[in-house]
Amino acid sequence: QLVQSGGGSVQPGGSLRLSCTASGFSLDHYKVGWFLQAPGTERRGFACIENKDSTTYYEDHVKGRFTISRDNAKNTVYLELNSLKPEDSGLYFCAADHVYCPWGLSHNYSWWGRGTQVNVSS
Repeated sequence: QLVQSGGGSVQPGGSLRLSCTASGFSLDHYKVGWFLQAPGTERRGFACIENKDSTTYYEDHVKGRFTISRDNAKNTVYLELNSLKPEDSGLYFCAADHVYCPWGLSHNYSWWGRGTQVNVSS
């Protein structure tokens, strides 16, 4: 399973760090992505990291603000969220897959975390 931690409430402009740790398998064989499900919207992937060379991909609206990284020794992928905006609020999920970098509106991936809530408001 994927165990998520981090999240919480923060004011606009603030920062948070989310963690996604694999339990029972080695995450270094998997590509990992982060998804946001904002209220009333579909879950959508916006950041992903490859397993072999840690190449990263971001949707435009998070580029320069969010950073995805991995520490294979800790079996964990991180998401640093900076310069947070109210529209970044919602439930954040991590997903892992052998073949595809989890992204966009596709949801057919091998492993999913249970989600962690982020609230950005003043």
